[in-house]
Amino acid sequence: MVVELITREDLNEFRSLLLNDLKEIIQSNSQKTKQWLKSNEVRKLLNISPGTLQNLRINGTLSYTKIGGINYYKYDDIVKMLEK
Repeated sequence: MVVELITREDLNEFRSLLLNDLKEIIQSNSQKTKQWLKSNEVRKLLNISPGTLQNLRINGTLSYTKIGGINYYKYDDIVKMLEK
């Protein structure tokens, strides 16, 4: 039976490696987020009905851009709205 001792240095090295890996994952996920979302994507993201999304548009809570009959919403605007 082989016994290995884990020192504080080993744990600190493991922690550093784990934090670096998590930072890379978070950065890669944030880069994959689409800048513009369609109405159905926003509804799924916020778990709201079409009527609620329409109310957010009408009262100016959530800005949008309409192109060719399709409403597009900036992801950053959605995040700002949620922070309020």
